[in-house]
Amino acid sequence: MRYFDFHTHAFTDTLAERAMSGLSKTSGITPATDGTLDGLRRKMAENGIDRAMLLPVATKPSQQTAINNWAAEIMGGGIYCCGTVHPDAEDAVAEVERIKSLGLYGVKFHSEYQQFCPHEERMFPIYEKIAEFGLIAVFHGGWDPYSEDIIRATPQSFAALAETFPKLTIVAAHLGGMKLWDDIEKYTAGKFDNLWFDVGVISRYIEDEQLLRIIRMQGADKVLFGSDCPWDEPANEISMINRLPLTDEEKELIFYRNAEKLLGI
Repeated sequence: MRYFDFHTHAFTDTLAERAMSGLSKTSGITPATDGTLDGLRRKMAENGIDRAMLLPVATKPSQQTAINNWAAEIMGGGIYCCGTVHPDAEDAVAEVERIKSLGLYGVKFHSEYQQFCPHEERMFPIYEKIAEFGLIAVFHGGWDPYSEDIIRATPQSFAALAETFPKLTIVAAHLGGMKLWDDIEKYTAGKFDNLWFDVGVISRYIEDEQLLRIIRMQGADKVLFGSDCPWDEPANEISMINRLPLTDEEKELIFYRNAEKLLGI
């Protein structure tokens, strides 16, 4: 089986140690890598993962330009990257244009770190530009152990967003809402052609029975393998999918074919 990990993270070598130390202390989670790109590549090799999507997040408006430049520089050798914009940046819409020009594949948002709700109207000009350029909008979904105890990116918010922007390709991470499994079944699973889920770091939080039910509702052709490495071992999500009673074709879709389709590769 081939694997395309659609949800990974890494930092520049100069920032990795400080970033990983702070996030590990806040979350209480022991990371699977040292947070560097080399560390990610080693973890990919350990698990037979030949391709991965890197999802950087600008936590301040001043960070987006440098982060996007770095993301463009490191692509290649199986590493694909999204860019990032901060909702409070005055040039956020223009930065989406630059993300497209850099050859990046989409824009990553994190509602908890960036303090916005996905369906807020102030975000609409950004989404319009993302859709215009055929980029992917990737969102953190649901609870997050690294941030304050407020959930802004809910299944309800993704439902509103998907309905308002039917031409926007949306990937809602963590199965569309970490720990909000019942709401996913009620509001989003299988209801929107433009809404995809990834399974990043959910293996320790969801029961197999409910996961299988959500995948059946959503359709295996709209679910992406992801680990959220370094915040989980990719082997955990690989094992999670493999033990479900899915067909070989469905597993191929989840593990790599859906990612290829989304990225046009």
